[in-house]
Amino acid sequence: MNLRLFLYLWCCLLFLGCSQEIPKTPPPNIVWITSEDNSIHYLKLFHPDGVETPNIQQLASQGIVFRNAYSNAPVCSVARSALISGCFGPRTGSQFHRKIQQVPLPGDLKMFPAYLRNAGYYTANNSKEDYNFYKGEDVWDESSKKASYRHRESGQPFFYVHNFTISHESSLHFNAEQMDTTSTVTPYNTFRVFPNHPDTDLFRYTNAYYRDKIREMDRKVGEVMDQLKEDGLLDNTIIFYFGDHGGVLPGSKGYLYETGLHVPLVVYVPPVYRELAGITGTSEINGLVSFVDFGPTVLRLAGVEVPMQMDGQPFMGPGVTVEDLNQRNTAFSYADRFDEKYDLVRAVRKGRYKYIRNYQPFNFDGLMNNYRYKMLAYQQWDSLYRAGVLNPVQAMFFKTRPPEMLFDLEQDPFETKNLAADPNYQQTLIELRSLLTHWIGSMPDLSFYPEHYLIRHALEDPVGFGQSHQESIVKYGEIADLSLEPFEQVKTTLTHSLESSDPWERYWALITCSVFAEQASGFRETISRLSMQDEELINRVRAAEYLGLTGLGDPVEVMTSALYASRQPAEALLILNSMVLMGSENYQYEFDIERESINRLVAENDEVSRRLLFLKGE
Repeated sequence: MNLRLFLYLWCCLLFLGCSQEIPKTPPPNIVWITSEDNSIHYLKLFHPDGVETPNIQQLASQGIVFRNAYSNAPVCSVARSALISGCFGPRTGSQFHRKIQQVPLPGDLKMFPAYLRNAGYYTANNSKEDYNFYKGEDVWDESSKKASYRHRESGQPFFYVHNFTISHESSLHFNAEQMDTTSTVTPYNTFRVFPNHPDTDLFRYTNAYYRDKIREMDRKVGEVMDQLKEDGLLDNTIIFYFGDHGGVLPGSKGYLYETGLHVPLVVYVPPVYRELAGITGTSEINGLVSFVDFGPTVLRLAGVEVPMQMDGQPFMGPGVTVEDLNQRNTAFSYADRFDEKYDLVRAVRKGRYKYIRNYQPFNFDGLMNNYRYKMLAYQQWDSLYRAGVLNPVQAMFFKTRPPEMLFDLEQDPFETKNLAADPNYQQTLIELRSLLTHWIGSMPDLSFYPEHYLIRHALEDPVGFGQSHQESIVKYGEIADLSLEPFEQVKTTLTHSLESSDPWERYWALITCSVFAEQASGFRETISRLSMQDEELINRVRAAEYLGLTGLGDPVEVMTSALYASRQPAEALLILNSMVLMGSENYQYEFDIERESINRLVAENDEVSRRLLFLKGE
């Protein structure tokens, strides 16, 4: 007898896992149907401006609609790394997109399908993976465009993932000729343009064309459902439909706003498994769930023990109740590097409020990212900003952000009114700030070290590195949070940090000075010295960045010299990020880069090459 089939039969008899009693039914089949790059805003099931999705709606009519499901990250590889591991990216070193170096899972943790496979399940993935982790050989029975649950042994339970790319960001990389010659199925007058977008023909066409892609995606979901029905599997298969993160209109994918994180989630549970799932007597869940919870949920439903190394908690299965689930009111998210664009943003939603912490707020949202700006709507948005015709809400995308943002999502679902400075919301601000700070320190968050330092020193064992450097990471966070206090109250502490023997204390002190901008001009002499003499190239660049942001000095020579001296692609990429910022419309410094002066290994990196092409105007 096949070994895994034997294990399955054994599992059917025992089905121990986390359940308290032996069930009367065998473990369920479990299917994930995922669509790429779509938030709740495009499906009428979740949002009034969405389109009808009859197949997903049919699934919902027989299942559960999760009104508040969140990706932990607003981009593919980082979101999928959370899904496959059940772990937060900044804790495990999997938070950067595109990966320069893959990372190991913590300790003896495996990608969660490996535990299903070990318990007798057939695991198949069709077909996108895009993990930032090293993948073990024990994860999938098959993972390819031809993968199917139909290839399992007779009677064997299965976990099957089917991913649709129809709604991916690339679907909006059309040209002006296509817009002029191709009409949309979705009428222009059936939705509202997001309030932060200009209401132009191009934005309306982009909106309508994308909604057409959602309709097409729904038809593909129907094909999967028809196949399961044809195979007689609907009565013993739990089916998840969800988006792999938000997006993809401008300002969504890659950003910690609701349009980048808030995903549709529908779960069909056959009647025989309703009691097992713990969600009897309801068709909607309002509690917050996030991607780190998905893997643990599948394991719990399958009767497999959830590993302690996972950060997520099951939202269905034995031990879960509707009442407890609707009490869940918190979700965390993170944004770091997306392709060649660096940022460092963390967010927490608790109840109706969303708190966003911009650790480098001078890296404005609209900073050039090659892949995003292939979209005509992005290009037009940027052009209208340069022409000075956007209203204040539309122009925010291209301006320095405040370090803290607080939004009431019930009153302001598109996050246009920042309440952080409103005295009526100070208690909420302090509560959510404290909640996020505790989460960052408790992981701890590896991103308080630059990526190139992590590559050299941490990525063989990211979690172990974080644990042994937790005290330092908390300290760097405290230096960053000096920017939230009045300058005169933190001036002395900032002085000590600028003079610290720890290069990363200096690093965060320089960033904090950039947040304070002209208020920190008394440090000009110290910062100028660091721009010429600091032992870390990136600290010289951060110092020059401060001088450039404030107009107290020209950053060009320091940044260019640092780029030529760098021998690490990730370090050079971070330097280039500052150069692109300094060359943007807001600052207009000019760089004349000699590609032959750049280290060959650095220049050959794909992300570095994109930055160089942009800076050279090619």
